[in-house]
Amino acid sequence: MHSITLSEITGADIWLKFENLQFTAAYKERGALNALLQLTDEQRARGVIAASAGNHSQGLSYHGTRLGVPVTIVMPRTTPTVKVMQTESVGGKVVLEGETFDEAYAHARRLEGEMGLTFVHPFDDPHVAAGAGTVALEMFDVKSDLDCIVTPIGGGGLISGMATVAKALNPAMEVVGVQAALFPSMFDRIKGQNLPCGGDTLAEGIAVKKPGEFTAQVIADRVDDILLVDEPALEKAVALLLQIEKTVVEGAGAAGLAAVLSNPARFAGKSIGLVLCGGNIDTRLLANVLLRDLARQGRLARLRITLQDRPGALFKVMRLFDEHNVNIIEIYHQRIFTTLPAKGLITDIECEARDAEQVERLVEGLRAKGYSVQMVELG
Repeated sequence: MHSITLSEITGADIWLKFENLQFTAAYKERGALNALLQLTDEQRARGVIAASAGNHSQGLSYHGTRLGVPVTIVMPRTTPTVKVMQTESVGGKVVLEGETFDEAYAHARRLEGEMGLTFVHPFDDPHVAAGAGTVALEMFDVKSDLDCIVTPIGGGGLISGMATVAKALNPAMEVVGVQAALFPSMFDRIKGQNLPCGGDTLAEGIAVKKPGEFTAQVIADRVDDILLVDEPALEKAVALLLQIEKTVVEGAGAAGLAAVLSNPARFAGKSIGLVLCGGNIDTRLLANVLLRDLARQGRLARLRITLQDRPGALFKVMRLFDEHNVNIIEIYHQRIFTTLPAKGLITDIECEARDAEQVERLVEGLRAKGYSVQMVELG
């Protein structure tokens, strides 16, 4: 679908592919289904196995159940219970083994041999990548003259399939991959870099330390560039998609928009296809992202004000908030853990306003009355 507002914001012509609206809320269903459809009758009867604590486990389980193929998913013991339940709810049999994903993966490969199961890799498999490539086929059915597609990269399955389709239908089309700056594994591989890989990223769906071997070959041949995006850009993109498109997208799914927002000159005036590849984000995390975005816009603020500990001191400050029509959300008094004299106190006041300018006028008004005021910045 065409996004008029995002096009105005970015200066590019933005088209969105809503893979977050799949039944399991991610494009991963496509690769899983295609891999299942390639099985022989004997393989279907024995069943398949995978190691995954993410969207791949749900996609494989859901379509395995539809097709009557037994699906076993090995997850680390540390996997959140909600992810186990989501996979089991669509028909997968979950085995918890190991403390890390690598240990779970090794156990899955052992079970593959012991039980005669077929292993379905989440990304480093031609059938899985080909299934993911159907995303591009559907995009070009609607908008065949895109100048560029911007696609998230984790292990590389999605962009491998999409780039293959793009270069086959229009060799001149630019294909750009996006990785979280904390996990630049494919970026390092393709560009010969050695950037550190690890950290707590919002885009956990593309937080892959070791890229695929097969997918790396396809990417080297068919992807024009790989960009890195930082965490504030990912947060901003998630918030914008909810506010403007009214759609919930996980961090990995917002990576394409984050790249366009972070590189306006590179994409200006071009017709861009973005894949919102997943929508599985924890609701509490989403709430944090939205509130942090309001703080970055200046619509939420925390003011640290130094007061004398005497009756009426706080009341006088409240009158200034009232005069500037700024709403108070929460007040924190600090008397003990401070370097101020015993008769002093620090008050942190969380507040909301129309915009940053309204908060700035309040701060000026407080300082004009002799108060010491600091804006507590968002890290």
